[in-house]
Amino acid sequence: MNVFENVKMAITSLRAHKLRSILTMLGIIIGVAAVIAVVAIGQAGEAMLKSQVVGETNTTELLYVPPEEEMMGNSSEWMEDPFTVEDIQLIEEIPEVKTVVASSSESGMVRYKEETADAFVTGVTQPYLDMNQLAVAEGRSLLTADFLGGSRTVLISNSLKEELFGKKDVLGEVVYISSQPVEIVGVLKKETGFLAFDSHELYLPWKTWQNIFMKSKYSQVTIEAETPEELQIAGTKAADMLNQIHDKDGAYQVLNLEEISDGIGQISKIMTIIIGSIAGISLLIGGIGVMNIMLVSVTERTREIGIRMSIGATPGQILFQFLIESVTLTLIGGTIGIVIGTGAAAVVSSLAGWPALISWQVVFGGMVFSMLIGIVFGILPANKAARLDPIESLRYE
Repeated sequence: MNVFENVKMAITSLRAHKLRSILTMLGIIIGVAAVIAVVAIGQAGEAMLKSQVVGETNTTELLYVPPEEEMMGNSSEWMEDPFTVEDIQLIEEIPEVKTVVASSSESGMVRYKEETADAFVTGVTQPYLDMNQLAVAEGRSLLTADFLGGSRTVLISNSLKEELFGKKDVLGEVVYISSQPVEIVGVLKKETGFLAFDSHELYLPWKTWQNIFMKSKYSQVTIEAETPEELQIAGTKAADMLNQIHDKDGAYQVLNLEEISDGIGQISKIMTIIIGSIAGISLLIGGIGVMNIMLVSVTERTREIGIRMSIGATPGQILFQFLIESVTLTLIGGTIGIVIGTGAAAVVSSLAGWPALISWQVVFGGMVFSMLIGIVFGILPANKAARLDPIESLRYE
């Protein structure tokens, strides 16, 4: 009897006991579906987290970390903005640098009539708007004239609008930052995505921010390189130049996005393995269920086995027949589990706004694992069937 005939016989046997077969496959279905979904969701979450933290643009951040001896001598060193206007101009002259985006931030109290709210106030240059994709939902964005003239105009976040104004139209309204009036010209779109918090924020032209807070330095600097290959080179050159100009021993540093990305990937993989392993326990339980039902099947079909042996079937053929039946059972369950797991991962990714990342390796692995379960947990019942005595089997009632 060839493989095809054994498969037909296995399907016939499964159809003869539909409910029992479905209940037996349930453990395999749940296990495979859970593993497929967990791995796919984990990969999608990792991709989204990397894109949110590291970003898709060809940019990197410059950091200032004061030396320990300076911190001991001046505890307010962390509070001082480290980048001067001259620093920005020098960084722009580095050949690998395409754009330099500088900004300054302060937390402060924002007031509208009797209403107040704590907010994060950021003074920005014009390239900041494009690089950080500040989309406006109401009104307009900051214009070139606003930056050149240092106009008292401001963009506010959606959450700050709701805090101070509720449903009221805010365009043209005046709010006060440190007793300084600024006019609202636009409201930003509500943030969405994995790391979206929609916090209280205001964005001013940097000259306006400078006049309000009486500061002349930048607190954040972002570098955009000409090509991705030149990004780390540009950042390293900028950090080295600033350390030399300000006579700092490694205080100015470039944010290593590659290390952050690798770290995120390692954490995500560990979490996926842990959760996937827990989900895989149901596969073990499903395999035990398969072994149990195959042992029952061998007992029920003892006379059939005796008849087959009496007409020439070898123990090897009997063993192969029941192994094929076990593998068929788990393969059908595994296929259904893959479909359900893939669908569940796609639904979760859609609801969460993540990319749907279901690799063919995971699907193929699910199929192979289902087959292995059928073989491993089918060996004992199949071996029991192959070792039955033909005469005793024919006498079995």
